[in-house]
Amino acid sequence: MRLFTLGSRITFTTADKETDIMGATQFIVAGRFIDGSGADVRRNVFLAVKDGIITAIGPAADLPSRDEDAIADFSHCTLLPALVDCSVFLARSPSVDLSVRVSSEESGFVKRVALLEQHMRYCHIHGVQGVADSGDYGLVEQYQEGLAQGSIIDIRTSGRDFVRIGYSSNIGDEDGPDPLLKHEDLWSILQHRGGKKAVVVANGLQQVEEALEAGCDAIEQGYGMGEDNLRKMAEKKVLWIPSLVRSKNGLDGARSGGDVCCRFSQRYVAPGKALPGAERFWQKMLAEQLAQLRLARELGVTTAVGTGGGSVGILHGEAMVEELKLFIKAGYSLEETICCASENGARFFGMERLGALTVGRKAIFLITRGTVKQLPRKLSYLEGIYIDGVPSSAYLKNPGKRV
Repeated sequence: MRLFTLGSRITFTTADKETDIMGATQFIVAGRFIDGSGADVRRNVFLAVKDGIITAIGPAADLPSRDEDAIADFSHCTLLPALVDCSVFLARSPSVDLSVRVSSEESGFVKRVALLEQHMRYCHIHGVQGVADSGDYGLVEQYQEGLAQGSIIDIRTSGRDFVRIGYSSNIGDEDGPDPLLKHEDLWSILQHRGGKKAVVVANGLQQVEEALEAGCDAIEQGYGMGEDNLRKMAEKKVLWIPSLVRSKNGLDGARSGGDVCCRFSQRYVAPGKALPGAERFWQKMLAEQLAQLRLARELGVTTAVGTGGGSVGILHGEAMVEELKLFIKAGYSLEETICCASENGARFFGMERLGALTVGRKAIFLITRGTVKQLPRKLSYLEGIYIDGVPSSAYLKNPGKRV
């Protein structure tokens, strides 16, 4: 049996007949199932889906139907929720070549939209179906307004849907962790945010403490913030987006003597001079951030995954795998990591279509071939992406092949 799309119809094709099942219940069987809640992996599970909604989840042995035409068999695969990246810049080029970045920023509207769409595709094909974008709000808004239907990924934009405030420079910037705003200005912005959730980029003990006192809802980066601030975040239920891949890229670049662009299977290194002390600095930053994340888990701080995709050397979509690996290195289980990369971000940013896979939720999920031990690496080559119970028309496992 194989499954494919015919216009707006979904048809299962067998050797001798076609069956139109629009409006009927479909059954997806998975060998391994990670629901995104943080619960343990379940084995041999079925999902019943009707009109794009999950209507039942149970053991494959109790599958209500034996009609092969209504069953998609992925018993050799792992099924998990779609991913959410809580920190991206869709309109920015992540190139390590400064001239490329400047050229993309200064190009006309049509070229900038083309770059935006390209980055959205990169996110989509790597399983990232929701993003919090902090880049060019005007461009994203114009693009979305011009769509007859929704975009291929769920986008929340800073300014319209939430507030993102740079209270410290990004980790590694030459300006260091000094505040970009005065403390009273931060208070003022947070007091007049109109009910929107506020994400504050802050590094260092004092900056994070002041952001928490001012009433932020999330801390992004948070390098060097210390145990006391983590305890306050747990108490106040403030989300943490640790942005580990930033320091990992910095370390890789320092070791190579050049700039590094995050990739799954290989590293792209641009010519550059090694900076004295850079490798030691980034080793320290990464080790300390991993230790903080380990402590955050112990203290019950809610964490979410945000890569900073679009920053120098951090590729849209692809950087998620590296970030997930670092969460696991910090002591999170795979199931906890997937929760951080799906449910936690989706709930914080109000992405109702995304998050944990439970009865009553939209059937939006990823399928990876193989065992759970091959995750998160296998996210680089998905077996399939389902959107509302239907294989994504924007995803081709083998781009060179057509059904």
